[in-house]
Amino acid sequence: MSVILCTAGYDHTIRFWEALSGICSRTIPHPDSQVNRLCISPDKRYLAAAGHHTVKLYDIRSTNPAALLTFEGHSGNITGVAFHCEGKWMVTSSEDGTVKIWDTRSGHIQRNYSHGVPVNDVVIHPNQGELISCDRGGNVRIWDLAENKCSHQLVPEEDKSVASVTVATDGSLLCAAVSNSVHGAVYVWRLITVRDVTSLVPVTKFRAHGTYITRVLLSPDVRHLATCSADHTARIWAVDLENSNPSSHSHDLVKGGLEDEDDEDQESQGFELEQELDGHQRWVWDCAFSADSAYLVTACSDHYARLWELQSKNIIRQYNGHHRGAVCVALNDYSESR
Repeated sequence: MSVILCTAGYDHTIRFWEALSGICSRTIPHPDSQVNRLCISPDKRYLAAAGHHTVKLYDIRSTNPAALLTFEGHSGNITGVAFHCEGKWMVTSSEDGTVKIWDTRSGHIQRNYSHGVPVNDVVIHPNQGELISCDRGGNVRIWDLAENKCSHQLVPEEDKSVASVTVATDGSLLCAAVSNSVHGAVYVWRLITVRDVTSLVPVTKFRAHGTYITRVLLSPDVRHLATCSADHTARIWAVDLENSNPSSHSHDLVKGGLEDEDDEDQESQGFELEQELDGHQRWVWDCAFSADSAYLVTACSDHYARLWELQSKNIIRQYNGHHRGAVCVALNDYSESR
């Protein structure tokens, strides 16, 4: 099981795919609700499926379709899920306004953090000691697990929902997607940690789409940023901050965010558009990079998931089997020695 690829959405099924052949190798029913997010544990043993009120944990190596464990405690749609690097705990975000940390062995809640408004996404910093979450009220929050408190609150734009956040695998960058029906911008900060204290330095803001951004994701090699959108495209942006000129693109902090500018005229310092993946027929909801950052899988409301080779911009495989929109995808093709 060197490559694990799975998708899910509104047809109440989770599908496992043979990545190269495009054959659906296994289907797990998820009758309780639609599946909003998927996450594969780093050791490839477990799959977490986030639904309406619960997260179900499945044993990937077992043929038993029943969930090993059900995590109950949220009162709204669960919008984000991520595993600790050793699988000891799991974090979730929800429209109920909370971020929760769970013991993956018992299913019990270990920590509970409140945003007060619906939370759209959560990720774990590579240091495993901080969480980064974002909400519909326009906030990005960093939670210090050692201090058990919110250490930073960023407000990129007043009254605009922050749909998604992503952090670089080396902990160097944080990106957040801020959007509405006519505006889709990405904000970028450098993360600098000195003596276990993290500080954020604004880098740039750029217009990525002309409508809602549904997901942002930095590639494992931190050379690309993928953005998914309601405009039926996913876009790949080159990350080249070494050759950008921050002094010519200075920003002031505005409640932790970047000063607003005219999106149409703004240059995306360090983030040039490499490719537009335009084979989708409806909203593109989610994406996942391969371990070598050479491929991207996208999930779309047109029922399909697609595997793209980024160098050629070609669709290598199309995964057809969902009867309603595919809204989430998870891929783990890292070597077992990772």
